[in-house]
Amino acid sequence: MPRGRTTTTKGKGKGRRLATQQSVDQAVKSICDIMRRGNCAGAMQYVPELTWILFLRILDEKEQREEQEAEALGLPFRPSLEAPYRWRDWGAPGEALPAGTTNRRSELQEAPTNAFLTFINTDLLPHLKALKSRPDASPRQKVISEIMTGVERVRIDTERNLCDVLDKVHQLSTEAIDPTHVFTLSQVYEGLLLKMGEKGNDGGQFFTPRQVIRAMVQVIAPKVDETVYDPGCGTGGFLAQSFEYVRERLGEAATAEQLETLKQRAFWGREKENLIYPIALANLMLHGIDKPNLWHCNTLTGQESYGGLFENAPPEFDVILTNPPFGGKEGADAQTNFAYRTGATQVLFLQHVIRSLRHGGRCGIVLDEGLLFRTNEDAFVKTKRMLLDDCDLWCVVSLPAGVFTAAGAGVKTNLLFFTKGQPTRTIWYYDLTDVKVRKKTPLTLQHFDDFLKRLPARADSGLSWTVNIDERRRTAAAAARPLQDRAAAAGQQAAEWNDRLKELKKASRRDEAAIAAAAANAAESAREAREQAGKAKEIEDAVYDLKAVNPHRKPDVDTRTPEELLDVIEARGRDIAAALATLRAGDNAARPPEPAGPA
Repeated sequence: MPRGRTTTTKGKGKGRRLATQQSVDQAVKSICDIMRRGNCAGAMQYVPELTWILFLRILDEKEQREEQEAEALGLPFRPSLEAPYRWRDWGAPGEALPAGTTNRRSELQEAPTNAFLTFINTDLLPHLKALKSRPDASPRQKVISEIMTGVERVRIDTERNLCDVLDKVHQLSTEAIDPTHVFTLSQVYEGLLLKMGEKGNDGGQFFTPRQVIRAMVQVIAPKVDETVYDPGCGTGGFLAQSFEYVRERLGEAATAEQLETLKQRAFWGREKENLIYPIALANLMLHGIDKPNLWHCNTLTGQESYGGLFENAPPEFDVILTNPPFGGKEGADAQTNFAYRTGATQVLFLQHVIRSLRHGGRCGIVLDEGLLFRTNEDAFVKTKRMLLDDCDLWCVVSLPAGVFTAAGAGVKTNLLFFTKGQPTRTIWYYDLTDVKVRKKTPLTLQHFDDFLKRLPARADSGLSWTVNIDERRRTAAAAARPLQDRAAAAGQQAAEWNDRLKELKKASRRDEAAIAAAAANAAESAREAREQAGKAKEIEDAVYDLKAVNPHRKPDVDTRTPEELLDVIEARGRDIAAALATLRAGDNAARPPEPAGPA
């Protein structure tokens, strides 16, 4: 399609722009409606299908623009796709082509039944998937192949439905959408991803609410010369938002070198799910990241599906932003890669994050409440001890219940922000739990306004407070020391009784009573040593209960004595009895008198 041509919201040729958000949303909705009737029943089916179709549409438009710019500058240009595999060859409707020209689609639609579908399934898709195998494959060709990896065939059931979808996708041109009035295509695509994350769809585990992402990116504030990494990137939300954040702050002053860095070398991630990985690639490219450096692999086991886009990744990263899976159970193949072994997915992810962050690097991470407060498993305690020893955990935000409910997850969550390289001295907490989050009243960026205002000074308020970790550690150590001393003394006694027991057993004349007494004393001393040591450990481990407990909030515990509660119950009983008596009296007064009986 020649540059500058626009399409209508109804037709296929020239016409007015999609000039309102409503018109764009309606265009996307109509595409989804066709796909639903065409064998793609739910969002988990039609979003992946629309992903590769929309991606190839925008890619062709992008490459036409790049070719024109290269030609104007007298530079060579190597397209990623050549005829007949470009969108303009097979996807664009005939009415959108220059007068007097045809394309592969027009020819195939005039051929025998299903020739067009056959071309896509047996020629186009295999060609696109094979691009990465070329010895001279470009990074963009590798991305194209990875986006197409899971596409075995067109899911849309008929050629007519497919052509209807292609016609409407063709309208979603970056030039047909008026950027002064509506969101970019990347934001339109975000709306589709949101549907995957809604309750009832299986995509919720891969989707973080965008307002949470935007707040976290604003806190961490990535810079143009920094690498940004998400080890469980899902659909790529953190990376896409980080790109937009940096790009917006560069503004018109951005140099060609800075833009090249941003689009090629700044953003890195990993995702293991076959369905989600290509969606993440397409999402990042739609946002403007030319080379999404995503590794298709299991982050915890290191098992790789495709690593061609993750080559030359730095060993450590400047910024990590992530929402790792929680509630999962990992096997030995994952646990053996970590210092503190556990089946808890989120604990292993936290260890990976700490290990992957460079000295001085910053992290924002979503973690479940259970990880923060649990101190009854060694791996949880040791991982949090490593966090506080190796990093400055400078902020914890307690999110309200229901933030992830729309995504099918009801677990209570927190945002943790830390910098690697210095131990944690104090933690500043902020409490957002009073916000009532429901489907029709979701969490918004405005809910973070007071938090963001207080963050620079880490000021205390009714919703924020500071916990002194150094003081907590000192207090715990002082409380544990007498118990440790008693444990050591009991352990020494156990050792002495065991030595005595050995002597008694070696004696020429065995004194069975003395042997039994020595054995009992040794066992009792050992039990006492374990008990005292266990109590000391509980006190020390309690330091690593990092749950947000607002000291300014009145406790919900009823402090009245049983006698006071009984008095209240008795008083209420009297009130109820009096009210019933009043009702009965009124009822009797209103009742007509009984008729007199026979004389």
